Amino acid sequence: MSRAEQPSRRTVLAVAVAAAVAGGTGPAAAAGTTADADRDVPARLVDNHAWTTYGDWRAGTVNGIRAVAGKRPGVVISAPAGTTDYTDPHTGTTATWEYATWTSPVHRLTVPSTEVIASWNAHTPAGTWIQIELQGTYSDGTATPWYVMGRWAAGDGDIRRTSVDDQTDDKSSIWTDTFAIDAPATGLRLASYQLRLTLYRKPGAKNTPTVWRLGAMGSDVPDRFTVPASTPGIARELIVPRYSQEIHKGQYPEYDNGGEAWCSPTSSQMIIEYWGGRLTKEQLAWVDPSYADPQVCHAARYTYDYQYAGCGNWPFNAAYAATFKDLQGVVTRLGSLTDLETLIAAGIPAITSQSFLKEELTGAGYGTSGHLMTVIGFTAEGDVIANDPASPSDPEVRRVYKRREWENIWLRTKRYNASGKVVSGTGGVCYLYFPACPTPRQRKALEAVGVR
Repeated sequence: MSRAEQPSRRTVLAVAVAAAVAGGTGPAAAAGTTADADRDVPARLVDNHAWTTYGDWRAGTVNGIRAVAGKRPGVVISAPAGTTDYTDPHTGTTATWEYATWTSPVHRLTVPSTEVIASWNAHTPAGTWIQIELQGTYSDGTATPWYVMGRWAAGDGDIRRTSVDDQTDDKSSIWTDTFAIDAPATGLRLASYQLRLTLYRKPGAKNTPTVWRLGAMGSDVPDRFTVPASTPGIARELIVPRYSQEIHKGQYPEYDNGGEAWCSPTSSQMIIEYWGGRLTKEQLAWVDPSYADPQVCHAARYTYDYQYAGCGNWPFNAAYAATFKDLQGVVTRLGSLTDLETLIAAGIPAITSQSFLKEELTGAGYGTSGHLMTVIGFTAEGDVIANDPASPSDPEVRRVYKRREWENIWLRTKRYNASGKVVSGTGGVCYLYFPACPTPRQRKALEAVGVR
């Protein structure tokens, strides 16, 4: 799991949550009340938009980039726009790179948002990398700066993939992988945004990054300690590989102190292999042969964010999944367990992010400030079947958690930690990995939860 009840990089968002909750009243007044659970909430809380088609790529503004058609349309470098020097803050190495840019049309959010998280799917051969930036317009008509949402490469031989800290304009800030309005209680929201994609390669090279998918999820999930109960739907269980992060404790501590904190890459590897993704012996040759499940070590290394110093960067995990043949990965928010049931019915498992005290999730046996697990099905009673990587061994990974407990710890946006302080919850965040060419049934299920 993530460090049990340790501060995560998302706890900084709890400052805004605490301010909204306080408002001159104590936290006990808001916690778990009937009004909090049953109040009216907007019908739509999430806007997930992506550029994926040849027409989408042709609609952007290009400088040295061309769109390519085919089974999986994308963008590549055609003629570099110029060269630039980049000093890698994690190695101190300065190198010169050719670059080219693609800038999206303005996307007006159907849900004026307090948070935005970008996602991308790309191929970055050796000697290449990409940068993703976001610029938006606030509901008051002013503009954000261009924020860096990630500097990413599939490998780690050219640059260290990294988020960028200390980005703010005193109205919004970037917290690792999340754009967030600093004071949502004021009513300020992000009304629209553009994404800018920069492709880099070594000067004179002929190879190029290829980007197939670029998008972002904007959301305005209301502050809540509890959420309305959902009605159980389908009963189905998907057969997903089971991997424990705990058996990797102490392995490769340079990647977030070893397996104890590898819930995200372990969950990612389970779902990748469910869809048929496999690593070769050559790819795994760097792993100590005495270690079980070497693919989990590989996932940790290749999702690692050198600035955050962890493997839990949400878009980096989705991008890692998309390095496997014919897979897509996105980060989104879902609104209910009914959404998850829709996906499970179509054969699509999900990776969900939640935080909880030990006593809030029966049978877990631990508490956590942030933990990823995979939802693989539902029992006849509607309880959640999850592959929980925070299990002592691979055979023990499959768990059944009580529906009402589970949906609340996943969907709430605020909670009390072990010290009694108000901190943030993820509000239904999940990763979805699915085929590059979904079946009609899969496509319908994805569209039903807002992903296209």
